[in-house]
Amino acid sequence: MNQENVPEEAAERRPAAQPGAALWSGGDGKRCSKVVAFKFGGSSLLGAERMLHAARLVREAAQKSKVVVVVSAMKGVTDHLLTIEKALAAGKVPYARREAEVVLEMHLEVLENLRLDEESDRRVRHELQLLEHDLLHEVAGWRQSTNRAEFSDRLASFGERFSARLFAAALEKLEVASVPVTSSEFVLTCDTFRDAQPHLEQSKLRGRKILLPLLKEGTVPVVTGFIGATPDGRITTLGRNSSDFSGAIVAQVVDADELVIWTDVDGIYTANPQESAEARLLHELSYEEAHALAAGGAKVLHPKVLPLAAESEMVVWVRNTFNPQARGTRIGPASECSSALPSGGAV
Repeated sequence: MNQENVPEEAAERRPAAQPGAALWSGGDGKRCSKVVAFKFGGSSLLGAERMLHAARLVREAAQKSKVVVVVSAMKGVTDHLLTIEKALAAGKVPYARREAEVVLEMHLEVLENLRLDEESDRRVRHELQLLEHDLLHEVAGWRQSTNRAEFSDRLASFGERFSARLFAAALEKLEVASVPVTSSEFVLTCDTFRDAQPHLEQSKLRGRKILLPLLKEGTVPVVTGFIGATPDGRITTLGRNSSDFSGAIVAQVVDADELVIWTDVDGIYTANPQESAEARLLHELSYEEAHALAAGGAKVLHPKVLPLAAESEMVVWVRNTFNPQARGTRIGPASECSSALPSGGAV
């Protein structure tokens, strides 16, 4: 990993795993082999209170399983970053620079509200300021960029990079060993900027070298969603709203048994519950049934998640960050799922 993934003295700053009922031990004291990938969307990470709430879900899971986390940018941040691109294209350089500074201020406010100890606050603040320096460097040098789509991806990547650092800090506050990892270090893609396609086998080989040692030592990797890189190291993104797909990729890298998509609804419904009084929550779906819902226009998951999950028969859950008591929707092999769709599978 490069210095962006593990800042200097990272080993010294990671909280030590607790003895006895350690991170990866079950209630009987036996070592657990189950691996779970958690993916948190932007609404689940908007502000310190929500980050700490999500971090508590990770802490609870980490008492029973090995956990890897994939994070989106905080809600609204990617749009904010792309506004900078539009301002630059319109020649509004001072405005674009100010907007870049606002992005830092948004994340520094979250850091302030996390109320870390003085040493941790100083370290994380420095990491965020280094990211701001890189962002301002992009703004200053935008005229030298010959490929606007490539420049757009570099700008858009900052949201997840800020988010991963703050979420790792939230876990650290809860005494969960964690480290931010930038997915461009191992998610290898083509050079179709704004909609890059990952090279899955190569990404898996590269990712295992980074993530598996962290899991083995009892550390929760906090991985940036949405981002990849070309073989020659140029930042790419997998397209808007692709963090679910990133979650599935990371889950495959670590051979996760389950992928949990944490969002702001209780699961998958037969129709939009805000628009239809007849909408009902679906508790069990096969990969095929969930795919049929998506093909029918339902906003279920990123369309590439289910084929990837089906390939390894990984169970996918859709659950509500703000109502974790709700069971959510389980998606798995057809043999394990009773059909939950109404006649015809309509939504």
